[in-house]
Amino acid sequence: MGPEGRCSWAVGELMTRYHDTEWGVPEHDDARLYEFLVLQGAQAGLSWSTILDKREGYRSAFSGFDPVAVAGYTSRDVHSLMRDGRIVRNRLKIESAINNAARFLEVQKEYGSFDAYIWNLVGGPTKNRFRDATEVPASTPSSHKMSAHLKGRGFTFVGPVICYAYMQAAGMVNDHTAGCFLYQK
Repeated sequence: MGPEGRCSWAVGELMTRYHDTEWGVPEHDDARLYEFLVLQGAQAGLSWSTILDKREGYRSAFSGFDPVAVAGYTSRDVHSLMRDGRIVRNRLKIESAINNAARFLEVQKEYGSFDAYIWNLVGGPTKNRFRDATEVPASTPSSHKMSAHLKGRGFTFVGPVICYAYMQAAGMVNDHTAGCFLYQK
């Protein structure tokens, strides 16, 4: 159990605020779903607190997470982003955010919204019953399925572990532990 009846990872102001107001809350807004896609991909190999610390920098650098704008980024933009200390300066992750914006728009065109597509892959929100954060898996059959679908559409940085973190962030799964005050919500 974490501080003040929260999940054990919710330590520090940003992590606590994220835990209390976003994590595990079902999200259906396409702009926010794209934001989570960018941020989860950026997290690969890093801590979530590092990404939360850079979130506002990402918001500014990636046009407020507007997939239409980001899909139009050029090699000049990539070069500029590689020098931007407000974000993780990893070329593959930057290029992934741009590529994924274009794929995101394709899905929107086909399904009417990214929300309709991605939530259909997982069905509805799943509430897990873990007592401790050590019980929470890194990936699940659902995240493997999501990963395969997204990769099949050309998305990158969408492996099963990233997809499971995405599912948690977007509230597709509720992994608040049993002693957390948000467990019942």
